[in-house]
Amino acid sequence: MSDKRQRARVQGSWAKQLPKHSAPGAAVRSNHQSTSAKPAPGSWKFGPQNASKNVEFHQPTKPVRDVPPERVIEQAGDYEISHGPSGVSRLRLLPGFLPPEEADWMFSKLLAELPWSQKTNYRQGEAYEEPRLTCWFGELPYTYARSTMDANTQWHPLLVTLRAAVEQRSGCSFNSLLCNLYRDGRDSIGWHSDDEASLGPRPAIASLSLGDTRVFSLRKQPPPEENGDYTYVERIRVPLSHGTLLLMEGATQDDWQHQVAKEYHDRGPRVNLTFRTIRPEPEGHRPGTKMRFAATQP
Repeated sequence: MSDKRQRARVQGSWAKQLPKHSAPGAAVRSNHQSTSAKPAPGSWKFGPQNASKNVEFHQPTKPVRDVPPERVIEQAGDYEISHGPSGVSRLRLLPGFLPPEEADWMFSKLLAELPWSQKTNYRQGEAYEEPRLTCWFGELPYTYARSTMDANTQWHPLLVTLRAAVEQRSGCSFNSLLCNLYRDGRDSIGWHSDDEASLGPRPAIASLSLGDTRVFSLRKQPPPEENGDYTYVERIRVPLSHGTLLLMEGATQDDWQHQVAKEYHDRGPRVNLTFRTIRPEPEGHRPGTKMRFAATQP
């Protein structure tokens, strides 16, 4: 008896129940449900798929604009670079205005004998040293960037000779001269216009270059609706080589800005002589006031 009870306990403890037989339809329904629950191939969603929508293309709200290509001026000639409400803006380029040997001698002499110094300017109340050396000649002082260069009537004799030659060739007369010395490629002058009230309306400025070639760049003033954005304005590039004369006339100072940018490769020194005509500051205006602002003041 004990052996029978022991066998019964073993069988009861380890015996497995047979699976219950389900109705044939249930298996079919179960398989159908599991198949329909699987996502469709290539779908990232589970469950019923939404009906596909047609893709609509919308035109951009603003027209696509191209940046105008930079224009390069290298050949001698007269160039009307723009026509606008302010008038016609003109450049006159004269490469080889001075013969090479004469230019070499003048460059060495001016580099050694002019009273070069570094001017301190002010921007938004902060003082900074100009990244070049300058000196000024004229019977009146000249103010720009909130800093004044004192009158200096002691013209170097060579500068008197050069002024006469520039006046004869350009047909303009000048009573003042701003000299710039770019010692290397790191020296520069930023974007600006020579439109101080003391220069008068539509000033003519003659720029004579001696020494290493530097690029003189111009960019057109954007229209008022651009809110000072220069992205799409016209641009001009003028390489100024040893002995070259460049004359800016008409509305150039009203409608364009110019600069000599830094160049990050070897550049030797360059002397730039900018002949101009200075008038007494308009009465009631701070020295260095821009002409376009002065014209609107009561």
